[in-house]
Amino acid sequence: MPVITCIDDLKQIYRRRVPKMFYDYAESGSWTEQTFRENTTDFEKLHLRQRVAIDMTGRNLATTMIGQKVAMPVGLAPVGLTGMQCADGEIKAARAAEKFGVPFTLSTMSICSIEDVAEHTEKPFWFQVYTLKDDDFMQRLFDRAKAANCSAAMITVDLQMLGQRHKDLKNGLSAPPKLTMKSVANMMTKVHWGLGMLGTKRRFFGNIVGHAKGVTDPSSLSAWTAEAFDQALDWDRIRVFRKMWDGPLIIKGIMDVRDAREALNVGADAIIVSNHGGRQLDGALSSIRALPEIVEAVGDRIEVHLDSGIRSGQDVLKALALGARATYVGRSFVYGLGALGEAGVTRALELIRDELDKSMGLCGRRDVHDLDRDMLLIPKGFTGEWA
Repeated sequence: MPVITCIDDLKQIYRRRVPKMFYDYAESGSWTEQTFRENTTDFEKLHLRQRVAIDMTGRNLATTMIGQKVAMPVGLAPVGLTGMQCADGEIKAARAAEKFGVPFTLSTMSICSIEDVAEHTEKPFWFQVYTLKDDDFMQRLFDRAKAANCSAAMITVDLQMLGQRHKDLKNGLSAPPKLTMKSVANMMTKVHWGLGMLGTKRRFFGNIVGHAKGVTDPSSLSAWTAEAFDQALDWDRIRVFRKMWDGPLIIKGIMDVRDAREALNVGADAIIVSNHGGRQLDGALSSIRALPEIVEAVGDRIEVHLDSGIRSGQDVLKALALGARATYVGRSFVYGLGALGEAGVTRALELIRDELDKSMGLCGRRDVHDLDRDMLLIPKGFTGEWA
């Protein structure tokens, strides 16, 4: 096994071990993938201000996210199809997050169901829901999350329709995967992945099949999915969802100050500045560039978190310095999961923690609560107003 020193090392192992359609599902954006690329490259435009001869002993990364204690301000973002990256992937990722002391967020479009993950973990996790048309199904999703003792709900508001992802269409992405000559030939080269899949019964969307009206088996899922998402969504409808869930609520997919204010008005406890990892509106700003204006507008009244583009502890540090209360990783933990299972997720979190900790010290800061813009060298126009 090679020495793993960064998230990219996990990514290289992941690429070798996981079938192409699932690697491409994670490692892609919509249309030209401009926003997908800029989510990471815009972090590189921010430079850190190095300080010396400052006491850096006793550093602290522990904080809270929506009132819950966390080992560092990093959560695992909701990622669909995680159980196709690795057999029982959601369970393994949840276990790793639980042991590490950071939040795990289960996607509605997970392979392992809410009940599966609850049965195999000891502490509450978070549950993410999409904005779907069927009120009865939405209420049952929230009720199932409550029954599973989920400690927070996350509503994703930026997927009223699906942004076109060319690779998924060309690969014929599905769960379970369609058995074509091309896909079978590729899967036969992924022995470790294949053995894992043979050893599990979880191969389709566990929160949907058998729960949504008319979806009794995987073959009826595609027709349901095509009609399920609510293109008529508005903030009044989000208020309806807020009434369905009386616990801590996070709204994910905010990229504009006006939407941030609306999220505050519907009673959210936190918002996540996120462009869905560059998978929805191509040509949108990167999340890190959208962050400062939103923090300035509402950051004193609601927790502002950031998702999309984080591949290192330094990325986390830069987001916190620009005002984010916390951050999320999606692809970074998926790389670890596909590469090494639960141990790979743990390794991804360790890499991010260690780089955040050491970089914070080298910037002359000892506590994660004391990070600010003075730590950064920000290029002109990076956080400026837009015409």
